Amino acid sequence: MITLQFINHQGTYHPIQQLCRALDVVPSRYYAWRAAQAAAAAGKAGPAWETEMLAVFDFHKHRYGTRRLRVELQEIGHRVGRQALRTGLRRHERQALQPKSFVPRATDSTHGQRCAPNLLLDQPKPTKANRV
Repeated sequence: MITLQFINHQGTYHPIQQLCRALDVVPSRYYAWRAAQAAAAAGKAGPAWETEMLAVFDFHKHRYGTRRLRVELQEIGHRVGRQALRTGLRRHERQALQPKSFVPRATDSTHGQRCAPNLLLDQPKPTKANRV
């Protein structure tokens, strides 16, 4: 951070490439830092689709993945790809919740025990309907 600020100040007197090479800084790191500083100074929070993405994602309770988000954003009017959505979600530390797969819970009829005793075995047979 301090080295990047130093490069920024000395950039008017020396070439950026030479300063980066002398201070062992990758030039792309410096330029990325400078772009982030400029964006922060301008008050730019990010692309408009990114704020819409977060609103849609939160509205649907984190259940929408990149495919559904892309369709929703296209309906709103933003053209954005799935990879950009994936990167945006990762940048904001959001991850879609995966639903649990349906597993049918059937009765285990092989346990060998009766669920309830048959109380009608000791009773006499009914003579009319609805008498048991």
